[in-house]
Amino acid sequence: MSPGPGADSAPAPLTTTDKISTFSSFRIRNYRIHFASSVVSNIGTWMQRIAQDWLVHELTDSAAAVGITMALQFLPMLLFGLYGGVLADRLDKRRLLLATQGALGVTGLTLAALTLSGVVAVWHVYAVAFVVGLVTVVDNPARQTFVSDMVGPRLLRNAVSLNSGNFQSARLVGPAVAGVMISAVGSGWAFLLNGLSFAAPIIGLLMMRTSELNPAERAPRGKGQLREGLAYVGRRPDLLWLIVLVGFIGTFGFNAAIWLVAFTDTVFHSEAGTYGLLNSLMAAGSVVGALLAARRTSRRTRFTVAAGALFGVALFAASLAPSFWLFALLMPVVGIMSLTFQVTANSSIQLGSDPAMRGRVISLFMMVFVGGTPIGGPLTGWITDEFGARMGMASGGLVCLLSAMGVALVLARIGGLRLEISLRPGRRRVAFVPREAKEMTATA
Repeated sequence: MSPGPGADSAPAPLTTTDKISTFSSFRIRNYRIHFASSVVSNIGTWMQRIAQDWLVHELTDSAAAVGITMALQFLPMLLFGLYGGVLADRLDKRRLLLATQGALGVTGLTLAALTLSGVVAVWHVYAVAFVVGLVTVVDNPARQTFVSDMVGPRLLRNAVSLNSGNFQSARLVGPAVAGVMISAVGSGWAFLLNGLSFAAPIIGLLMMRTSELNPAERAPRGKGQLREGLAYVGRRPDLLWLIVLVGFIGTFGFNAAIWLVAFTDTVFHSEAGTYGLLNSLMAAGSVVGALLAARRTSRRTRFTVAAGALFGVALFAASLAPSFWLFALLMPVVGIMSLTFQVTANSSIQLGSDPAMRGRVISLFMMVFVGGTPIGGPLTGWITDEFGARMGMASGGLVCLLSAMGVALVLARIGGLRLEISLRPGRRRVAFVPREAKEMTATA
């Protein structure tokens, strides 16, 4: 006899009056299965990322080549990202994810076979990266919006934060293991383990109780659904300008693979183990950022914009670090701010979107977030090669800071706010205040 719907569940789901804690989403059985299976897959993914970046660097001795690999992996998202959102809105997300996770496993096994056989060339890595990108076009919006199907809107921000913490916790383990494995037996074994790790999410999806899912109503098949999604975002300045900010920061700020490879090799003159260590330190900060975000219930856009600005400041500060140990100490700070920005932007955009449009809106979010890499990756790689690792990271930090400031001013103007700077004793502050406040003061 099969167990009843709540046979192995822990506490009952939250009511509307319960306070959301850091791990509230674990009350839901399907989410617990999803979280546990993702741990295995995420560790494999991070192992492959580190091994892939280092393999390309070994084959080419070029930071720009690492940037090209990133560009090819994210180019499909830039070109076809909105189509993935249409499919996520139209099809059963669980079945869609079974197909995409299986395909991603095959790409890992293919790269393992090429590397272990000794025939791998840089164009092989480029080709596999492009195929991974094509699969991700569908996988990403389906996986992001499937979270809401599992936990519902009230726990969405909490679940998104825990997912990010899961992914970044794997970053603590994956790069460290990959660094040791590359040094000991080569990159091929890291690719093999990643390919096999996708069995975990596939088994997890098959174990879920479909009766306990809360899927949004599927969009019917029809013409003009891409235009409909773009028009919807265009009518929502709160979504539009947040996505614009995500585009700038995703394009010019999320290039750690390029900068950390360059710092490891040309600034600190070290090997793959150091590269893995720096990634793990950044991941430690990211886990902290995710857990802090999991407790937040506010949907205020200003917090997301401020996190983007502080991320830029953290990158710029790290680029100036005079020693390895100071640079290493700043990596957790970079991780905290990057994850805080990413989680709050993702959840704010999902919560602010109509459920019937959520797949298309989140695909636009992902399209500008990772789809900008084909532009930012090679450009950042070129700046890093030509002017050094410090200049490459500093320029990325400045773009993030300036774009956050620009979006803050635009949103303030749309919201009828103005920037007030007060230097009077007892009232020193920099804040946005309603324009009417100035007018009332002037007429008083």
